[in-house]
This record gives sequence, structure tokens and C-alpha cells, in this order.
Amino acid sequence: MSDFSPSLVVSDGTGQVYEIEEYQSLGISGENVVEIPSDEWIPLPEGSQLMELPGRLPVGLNRKTGAVETLGGDVSEKLLAVAAFVAPAYTIFYHAAWEKQSQARKLPLYAYSAVGWQDGRFYVPAMRIDPDIRQDPPNFNQAEIVKSAQRLLKKYSHNRLAAHLINNCALTYGCPAAQNFLLNRWEMPLPTARACNSRCIGCLSLQPNTEICSAQNRIAFTPTAAEIIEIAVPHLETAPNPVVSFGQGCEGEPLMNPQLLYDAIRGIRQQTSRGTINLNSNASQPEAIARLAEAGLDSLRVSLNSARSDFYTRYFRPKNYSFADVLQSIRNMKIAGRFVSINYFVFPGFTDQSSEIAAFEKLLTDYSIDLIQWRNLNIDPECYWEKLNPPREIGIGIRKLIERYKTKFPHLHHGYFNPYLG
Repeated sequence: MSDFSPSLVVSDGTGQVYEIEEYQSLGISGENVVEIPSDEWIPLPEGSQLMELPGRLPVGLNRKTGAVETLGGDVSEKLLAVAAFVAPAYTIFYHAAWEKQSQARKLPLYAYSAVGWQDGRFYVPAMRIDPDIRQDPPNFNQAEIVKSAQRLLKKYSHNRLAAHLINNCALTYGCPAAQNFLLNRWEMPLPTARACNSRCIGCLSLQPNTEICSAQNRIAFTPTAAEIIEIAVPHLETAPNPVVSFGQGCEGEPLMNPQLLYDAIRGIRQQTSRGTINLNSNASQPEAIARLAEAGLDSLRVSLNSARSDFYTRYFRPKNYSFADVLQSIRNMKIAGRFVSINYFVFPGFTDQSSEIAAFEKLLTDYSIDLIQWRNLNIDPECYWEKLNPPREIGIGIRKLIERYKTKFPHLHHGYFNPYLG
């Protein structure tokens, strides 16, 4: 048994959580219940949230017998499993362990980290993958945000995109990137797309005909290039380490309207050479990517759940494009001498399988990727596993995977956010 072994955390079904000292907290890697190494636990980061999981019973390790047991099955003992949604900049190593009951509905779109309790505090198996403080909770003063919102609404009273970022993103959803726009610093979002040519099973903004609620509503209009340029240029010219990014959780795929992106990027660069213009994308249109690089696009972040074409297709469910198109977009961006990062959707027990490692290492080598953004995949783990149906192969562990890539690819960067390229 581990030297450091946090206790199982459970909920009473009313939102009250407590520890059960007799049981050790366990994790899930793929389909496997595993004991979490003592050196992989860290204190629960500020800004994280605990979640009780309806219809799911907690699973823990009985410290006396060494047996893995499900708790709460007795009618008189109403217990629910608990998971942690870990703050940005952190990558989780294991999902929480639970036993799903027959009537349980699908879980909302969060990443469900294992969590435990020891020495008077909560712990999670995770690591800080990015030292950037741009979304750390202590850096957000709500009074300043509200004051700035009022000022910018007056300044940009005619600009629909500014109103969307302020009223919907910053004030309603509390989007840190939109709030950083209000605070005139770091990375700001530029959502543009109402439509998408992927049907991702974990789409944050559109879940038609499913029992899953979207995390946020998709933007309801298409901004003009003039609206984009009007708010992007001042940010790039005055903010510290400025980045403007197309492709947000509140929109579809920006490449659905490549001419708008081209006009906006070219218009921005006609007024300022400062800062980084970034595109978060499914990279489905290689010719458009090449043209945008010519217009002044500095960096491309490509979202991947897998470097294996079949599993990529099962998750993204692309319409009128293929995984080969994604790879060609990456190649076109690199030919143009631009920066490419992989927005890698981390799923413990899948991302660290040997067949995935081999495919991903080939991608890293063949396309000279600059950065991996280790993003926790927000999805019901059992739903994801069922949809992808991957091989029953035990992963090496997410922490070991990250260490492997750092050693094997010493020039590769690792993080969570889109970097300012300076």
C-alpha cells in the first residue's frame, strides 16, 4: 500500500462531502481500477471544483482487507461518488472510480479526476503542465471586470462581437479569456463561427438529440471583419504578451468562413505587427490554412483526441474532410514557417496506450510539432470509451507519458495555453 494514500471522498447526495478513512481513494485508467502512486498526488489546485456524481456509487480500496469495494449499495446508506474538475493549467492522471447504476444518466461535459482527502485537505492525481498565470483565480478582480465591462460596452456600443464577449462570455459564463480581454492583458478570444464541419461527441456548444447539455450556447451571429479588427488591434497594441485567438468553445469551426478570417487577419496586420494571431481549429481545410498563413496567421492549434485516424474519426465525426486533410494543414503551416501546437485531449488509459504513443510520436517527428497542450478531455468517461471502443490495452500512465515525450523530444514545448510568440 502507498506511503501517501488519501482517503476516499464521498457525497451524501445533498452536496455534502466527507472522507471515509477506512477506504483509500482509487483511480480509473481506461477501464481499469488502479491504485494511484503516492508521488502523483498534489493538493487540489485553487479554482478546482468538487462534483457529486448522480447514479454512481463510490469505489475504494478497503485498507484492512486490500479489496476493491463498492460503497453505498445498501438502501439505508445513500452515498454517491465524487470527482474533481481541476483548474486550468493542470493535467490529470486518472479518472475517479465509481460503479454506474442502471438508471444513471450521462454525465455533463467535464473532466472527472480522482480525488482524495488527507492531512486536512483534498488531493488530486495531476500536475501543473503550464506555469502561465493567465487563468489563475487570484488574478481576477470581479469589481474591475464589471467596471471595465461597462466602459467597453460604451466604447464599442456598435460592435456585436464586443457585446458578445462582454455580456455572454465574460459576465454570464465567466470565461477567463474573455475576462482577460476586459482587463486588457494576455490572450483574448475572437469567436466567429456559427457552424461546424465536425460532430464531436464532446462538443461544448452543440449537443443535438442527446441527453447531454451544452456547456455554453454557440455564437448566434457572424461578426464582420471590421468588428473583429476594431477590438483585436487595440488589444495587440497595448496588452502585455498579447494573443488574439479565433476558435472558441462558444462557436463552431472558424474555417467554415475562411474569407472572413483572411480579411480580419490581413486587416489586423495592416494596422499592427505586434502580438500573436492564433487559430484554434480542426484544421480541416489545408488550402485555407496556407492562405491564412500568408495573410499573417502566426500560430495554429490543432485539436486531436488521437493520432490514429480511426479513433480520430470516431470522436470528431468529420463532415467532408478527413484526417489526411488535418495532417496536410499542419504541413502547410510548417512549410510557411509558422508555429503549430496540438491541443491533445488527454484521456487516461487511452492517450497513454502503446499504439497511441507510436502514432503520436510519428506525428511529432514527421511534422515538427512545436507544442503539446495537454488538455483534459471533458466528457463522460464511460460514454467516450463506449463510442471509441479502443483496444483493451493498459496504458503506461499519463505522468510517465509526459516524461517520455520530454526526454525523447527535448525541443518540444509542453503547456496548456496558446503561447505569446514574442
